[in-house]
Amino acid sequence: MLWISDEWKEYEVLDCSGGERLERWGKYILVRPDPQVIWDTPRIVPQWNRYDARYVRSNTGGGHWTDHKLPERWQIHYKDYLTFNVKPMNFKHTGVFPEQAANWDFIREKVAAASARRPIRVLNLFAYSGGATLAAAAGGAEVYHVDASKGMVAWAKENAAASGLADKPIHWIVDDCGKFIQREIRRGRRYDGIIMDPPSYGRGPSGEIWKMETSFYPFLQETVKLLSDNPLFVIINSYTTGLAPSAVAYASDAVFAEVYGGKTAAGELGLPVKQSGLILPCGATGRWTP
Repeated sequence: MLWISDEWKEYEVLDCSGGERLERWGKYILVRPDPQVIWDTPRIVPQWNRYDARYVRSNTGGGHWTDHKLPERWQIHYKDYLTFNVKPMNFKHTGVFPEQAANWDFIREKVAAASARRPIRVLNLFAYSGGATLAAAAGGAEVYHVDASKGMVAWAKENAAASGLADKPIHWIVDDCGKFIQREIRRGRRYDGIIMDPPSYGRGPSGEIWKMETSFYPFLQETVKLLSDNPLFVIINSYTTGLAPSAVAYASDAVFAEVYGGKTAAGELGLPVKQSGLILPCGATGRWTP
């Protein structure tokens, strides 16, 4: 299954070739590396020679922006309900993953339909700059936004304010996600929707080590304890190289479907490429629904 985020007006992939993607972020043109782009097609799109900044990887790891003609930040909008502060960082990211728009719409629609009947509480783990948090809040949910990075939580709050959602019931929490869910289990708090975007590898604020291959499944086994009696969804995103969407679905079903029934729909998120018409794959997603 492929979920395509094709309703952007202020973002687009203009072309991709030779391990790079050419993107328009509002009025700015960026060139960034992408390991999925294993083909090397002619670069006939003029913006390949007229970009505002290009991220170049270093042979020793990391990388840097070259030809930097960008402001420190600027904004882009998604539909009529989300606004993001774009800030190019020193590890190629901009603070926005445009391919996640398909999930944002899914979250907002599910929450809006349910919140018309009852209060809805959503938990967003490894929540980064808050796209899914804002989508849930826009749908009418009370949201708990959890990330180990103080800076990313602050950035997400800025995006909430820019999106006109600053007064919504969003709880901004800087914490290790594993420790947080253990405390929530003890508190007895339950959630109708859970979203997670676990890293391939990471360290918590107290040095906790996360490895996808060993930490992910036990984490799911604890997370299921937080679901309400009438849950809406669990969304699992993964950018871990080599982890198939079907593997995400199998793990999800072994935990969530085992307790609540239902099924995990698994697939890839994709972005349309203007020049070629192809769909650029951008990571795995599993959506469990009862």
